[in-house]
Formats: sequence, structure tokens, C-alpha cells
Amino acid sequence: MPATPSWPPKSAPRLFVPGPLSEGGQVSIDGAQAHYLARVMRAGVGDVVILCDNITGEWAAPIASVEKRELLARCETLLRPREEVPDFILCAALLKKDRFDWVLEKATELGVSRIQPVLTRRCVADKLNLERASAILTEAAEQCARTALPQLAEPVKLEALLRGWGNERTLFFADEAGGEPAATAFAARPGPAALLTGPEGGFDDSERAAIRALSTAHPISLGPRILRGETAALSATAVWMALAGDWQG
Repeated sequence: MPATPSWPPKSAPRLFVPGPLSEGGQVSIDGAQAHYLARVMRAGVGDVVILCDNITGEWAAPIASVEKRELLARCETLLRPREEVPDFILCAALLKKDRFDWVLEKATELGVSRIQPVLTRRCVADKLNLERASAILTEAAEQCARTALPQLAEPVKLEALLRGWGNERTLFFADEAGGEPAATAFAARPGPAALLTGPEGGFDDSERAAIRALSTAHPISLGPRILRGETAALSATAVWMALAGDWQG
């Protein structure tokens, strides 16, 4: 007997759409998403798409109709509820556009819950297009099968970030001047955490002193080599996920 086909097909495209979604609910897909499904993926009536709403979870939704500028799909099966992601905030200094784009994309894949862009004195970039950044996060979440989008905050100056920091969350500070080995620090301090990484030129002395003066800040070392800003942010995030996040199953 032929094998029973998997449901939904593994090749089914995934999209985030406004919610909440519900069983039997009809979803209108238009604009760039409709173009992607109809023209790029060649999806037609009866083909299945996987829809996520960042609220209820992930749904299998057969396409009910295809018009020139709109597709209609009907939610049929809840495949997974919205996932619980580790309580980890990446506070990354703004970098040049292409490098920060990479941080946004890969941090989403790694599973961070929130991304807080930070403005420091040595930042080359000083602005972030939030609409474009949000699109990068969404596309990365679709690609890696996340059902929960990371939160994206507006860029904030380092002084304001430190001034508003509470006592309930450890702020691991990737300090090029040295600190406790990252793996040791992460394993010894479970619970809600954040990671602060610097810009291309690093933190200046006054910024470093202000960070270290914070009661919940914990300086860490990321090894013997000098890392680029994007490498520091993502490598340290990966280590935290392996030791204190959800990579342990």
C-alpha cells in the first residue's frame, strides 16, 4: 500500500498573518504574500499553506480560492499552539545595516524573545527602520518554523537602558576587557537574562564603568579572540541557549 502522505506537506509555505486564527476561519491573503503564494510558489485551490498569527499558534489552511490580487484560505487544523520561548533579551548595539540585518535574522532563528537595539557612543549607525527590521524578523521566523515572533523595541541610548534596568534580570555584559567565561556565567545564573554587546568600535571607558556599576550586570568573556559585533551577539546567544535556554529539549 502507498504510504499515507504527511499532513500538511513538508513543502507547504509558511506565513504570518493577522490573528487570531480559529478552526474554520477564513483568511484573506493579499499584497506581497498573495504574490508569493500564487506567482512564486504556484499555489492553487486545494493546496495547503501553514498560517501563524503569533497568538494561537500554527494552522494548516487549504486555499479556497485564488483571485488576481487575493487568496482565501480556511483554517482547518491547529498543528501547534504558540510556543513558549526562553526569557532572553538581546541588547545589541546598532551596527552597519547589513550586519545588523544578520543579527536580527539569526537572533530570531536562535530563539530570543526580545531584541533591544542600543545606541552607544561608538555606534556607526544611529537609526533603524523598524518596519524593515520587523519584516526581517517575520521572514526569519517563517523560515525557521517559529510560532512566536520576537518582540522588537525601538533603539534606546545606553544611558537610558541602564537607568531603567530593574533588579529581576541578569544583564550579561560582553566586555572586551574581560570577565567570567561566558559558559560558566550562563550555567551558574539561570532565569530571565539579557545580553549586552557592543558596536564596531567597542564600548568606551565611561560606558564600561557605567555598565559595571549596575548591580545586576555581570561582565563575561567571549574567548581569547576579538569578535565583530555581530559575531559576539550571536555566538554568545547560542551558548546561552545551549546552557540555559531551550536547546536541552
